[in-house]
Amino acid sequence: MKCALYYGNKDIRLIEKDIPKISGDEVLMKVEASGICGSDVIEWYRRDKVPLVLGHEVSGVIIETGKNVKQYKAGDRICAAHHVPCNICKYCLSGHQTVCETIRTTNFDPGGFSEYLRLPEINVKNGIYLLPDSVSFEEGTFIEPLACVVRGQRLAGVKPADTAIVLGSGLSGLLHISFLRAAGASRIIAVDINDKRLEYAKKFGADYTFNAKDFSAGSGGFNLPEAIKDINEGFLADIVILSTGADSAILQGLKSVRRGGTVLFFGAADEGARLPLSINEIFWRTEITLLSSYAGSILDHKTALELIRSGRVNVKDMITDRLPLKDIAKGFELTAKAQDSLKVIIKF
Repeated sequence: MKCALYYGNKDIRLIEKDIPKISGDEVLMKVEASGICGSDVIEWYRRDKVPLVLGHEVSGVIIETGKNVKQYKAGDRICAAHHVPCNICKYCLSGHQTVCETIRTTNFDPGGFSEYLRLPEINVKNGIYLLPDSVSFEEGTFIEPLACVVRGQRLAGVKPADTAIVLGSGLSGLLHISFLRAAGASRIIAVDINDKRLEYAKKFGADYTFNAKDFSAGSGGFNLPEAIKDINEGFLADIVILSTGADSAILQGLKSVRRGGTVLFFGAADEGARLPLSINEIFWRTEITLLSSYAGSILDHKTALELIRSGRVNVKDMITDRLPLKDIAKGFELTAKAQDSLKVIIKF
């Protein structure tokens, strides 16, 4: 079978590997579609692990099941989760499945950018989701990233009447905007430095958009907190979602949340990033909650699948590029540039 072996964003090599053999408790999946995630192009996060076959937003068809697997059969259309929790440890039992030790060690064999995948026993038990016929394989690749969004907003306690700001209108930001709209958020404000992405933000549910290049706090330029107050009856935002790790965006977000509000750190920052925070200014007498989230639990995946199936979150219109495996290097280039491309799907 063909696989894409990752050494770096500009060094991805197509290789041949044997189709994995499965045991009695495992499943062999033929990959039909695999999305390139923004985290796939974070080179510093991968450099000590390369070479490896990336790809974790996958959907496809089961072509073989082990003799002990009873709940699935050949021909089933599925989405598969690469990292799965044990569901029995202290973290899982306290509702924090996504920081479980097991979830950090589980994965596909060899990775989603290959023609076939072996799903280990624990992935079969806790990480397969049947796709209804009405959900395409391309849409199925969004279940994992949307599950991450669902979890973040659930932990943040987003409520229907909230005013929310999403800083960063890449794919994850647009998924946040779409889910906020589906959940009935009162006002949704999108911020980015790319006008094309702000157009996408409007398309997928933002009520207001601002280009971060216009921000110039302290020098008479555009002031995001004041703009929020102007459109939010004098209040800052209830929820700030940071879908970018840019220092400037984080600082703007911290200035844009109301007393008693929540800031969700969702996007990864640059390697070694640090923030110069005034503890008194940010926390004392403000009751602001700073929150992080990572990945998605089984419940979050099921919720994401239902949101896509029901059409409450439109993901198919977020796909801007469809490429065969042989052109995956181009897909990584488009994703790393983060310009007009939103979602690149590798088709098999």
